[in-house]
Amino acid sequence: MQVCWDDLPPDPHLRDGGRYRRRRHGSFIVDGEQLQRVRPRAHWQPVDYNALHGGIERWFEPLPAALVDDAAWTRLLAALGACASDLRGEQRWFVEAHPFRIDTGDDGIGRPTPEGAHRDGVDLVVVLLVARHNVKGGETRVFDARGPQGLRFTLAEPWSALLLDDARVIHETTPIQAQDAALPAYRDTLVLTFRAGGFQDASAILSE
Repeated sequence: MQVCWDDLPPDPHLRDGGRYRRRRHGSFIVDGEQLQRVRPRAHWQPVDYNALHGGIERWFEPLPAALVDDAAWTRLLAALGACASDLRGEQRWFVEAHPFRIDTGDDGIGRPTPEGAHRDGVDLVVVLLVARHNVKGGETRVFDARGPQGLRFTLAEPWSALLLDDARVIHETTPIQAQDAALPAYRDTLVLTFRAGGFQDASAILSE
């Protein structure tokens, strides 16, 4: 599966001018153990949730067939959909999948969350660490959305997972740098968001 992250195209939408992020995007509907693929669509967030990149339709290259055709992919999304149903009640879940590679870029620094501490406007956010190679930093910070309480830790083991109740917390990850500047340095993650009722998109907001 690691080969999927080795073939991620650059993110063309970074508004901070950086070239440190590569990603793809895919959308699915999870209904119990059933997984429905959704045709390619733009990733969209309101400015309220993403002050840097919100309010614009962001199109990315689709997920590779080698990933979504794997039976493990269906099992993973179904299992996490069950977690979302435990959180919010059993229902269909509208899922967006984002494989990311953050490298140290031209200026020696990579920013996993250039928008800063944020919520995603969904019900459940899942962050799976795929790999860390020759990096320092990348500390995950999760804070109560209603107060100063929070936790700070670093995801270090491949396929360790962080599940976030998006209504209750905000989250961010600190920048990364290379431990050895002469070698490639990157942090690979898979971010999955589960939302009840439908996907976030600009047309839905404009029709309200």
